[in-house]
Amino acid sequence: MQAFLPRWSPDGSEIVFSAKLPDAFWNIDVISSEGGTPERILPSEHNQMDANWSPDGNSLVFGINDDLSAPIYTIDLRTKRVSALPGSTGLFSSRWSPDGRFIAAFQNNSIALLIFDFTTREWTKAFPSQAFYETFSHDGKYVYFMNVPAPDYKPRVLRLRLSDRKIEEVVDLKKAGHLLRGRLGAWFGIAPDDSPLVTRDISTQEIYALDMDWP
Repeated sequence: MQAFLPRWSPDGSEIVFSAKLPDAFWNIDVISSEGGTPERILPSEHNQMDANWSPDGNSLVFGINDDLSAPIYTIDLRTKRVSALPGSTGLFSSRWSPDGRFIAAFQNNSIALLIFDFTTREWTKAFPSQAFYETFSHDGKYVYFMNVPAPDYKPRVLRLRLSDRKIEEVVDLKKAGHLLRGRLGAWFGIAPDDSPLVTRDISTQEIYALDMDWP
């Protein structure tokens, strides 16, 4: 099995991830954080990807990455009921806010950052383009994300303040060295204190020595 994009449940007891068996589609699995046998949540012949937890741990939000016209879905883990978020056609990379009120996602054509408000049931565009790896602050007041603007394509970390939708620059990464781009590009996240986490290429390799006690 290939495993991808793991996410801890709010209480830390489970991990949801995208899973793929040979000659099969990517589907969503959940496994105990202690290990064991994964549970397939919603068997499908579509590539389900990038599942994230609701704050109470009872639901997941996820997307379909082999159909750009597909909406973002939620699934109630207790009833297995699946619902499409209204107005979410062509969006991907969904994240649920800690208070459960908002979902953040990106637009396929421009990689703009959009915010869904469960109170109004509407999406608003919060940042115009070239936004990546959005993540809510732990208090739910901000959405952090990486921005790679043209023409120099030097990345920076920004955050959106949800109270007034103001954009603030957190750090300019021009002097941080070459960010690792890997199979899916540079990665960004936040630590438990909301400080930025990035991957960096400093053109060195770590070398280890193994000491063994021979019989």
